Amino acid sequence: MPIYEYECLSCGIHFETKQSVQDEPIRRCPECSGYTRRVLHPVGIVFKGSGFYTTDNRVGASTPSDNGKGDRLGGDKSEAKAAVEKDDK
Repeated sequence: MPIYEYECLSCGIHFETKQSVQDEPIRRCPECSGYTRRVLHPVGIVFKGSGFYTTDNRVGASTPSDNGKGDRLGGDKSEAKAAVEKDDK
């Protein structure tokens, strides 16, 4: 069962409770009987694998701007390979 965080709109306390997804939200504060609201937190996103960062410059990978035609250096793949081999020397 998930743990939900609530905040009282009257006294401002934060409290957590373990509830089923199907349970109704808690409406009253356990301290002052004021109205409460559920606090939502942003979800952390973890990108795994290559190609998610600007430092991942893979030669031969297409970019959205060229619609999958060729590579980042322009032209066909043989020209890109020749340019990489030239840079390696």
